[in-house]
Amino acid sequence: MERDWYIVDAAGQKVGRMCTQIATFLRGKHKASYTPHVDNGDNIIVINAEKVDFSGSKWSDKVYLSYSGYPGGQKKRTAQEMLEKKPTAIVEKAVRGMLPKTKLGKAMFKKLFVYVGSEHPHEAQQPKPLNS
Repeated sequence: MERDWYIVDAAGQKVGRMCTQIATFLRGKHKASYTPHVDNGDNIIVINAEKVDFSGSKWSDKVYLSYSGYPGGQKKRTAQEMLEKKPTAIVEKAVRGMLPKTKLGKAMFKKLFVYVGSEHPHEAQQPKPLNS
């Protein structure tokens, strides 16, 4: 199966709208040969992950939770704290939540490459811009 490479510039785009389109292309739903149990999606490169945008007051209201498994091990971070600490995680968590929660979903997620800044090491693949 032939996988294309697409590049997305996240600068100024709303996280939810951008990530739904990315998830669609990772699953392969844009192709006529889409089958739910087959991973026939494309590879996606996201650049400028630190310049994404949220609508409304989500920078302070949206909370990302993580739990270590131990009592008292729950951590909370706002979207603003996530942007400062690890800006690629905002896009990765949003897309991961839109993919299947199975082995197939994990294989699809491995085709997503998120980078801070406009440089990426995938020039040899000649990625096409993803029309948004």
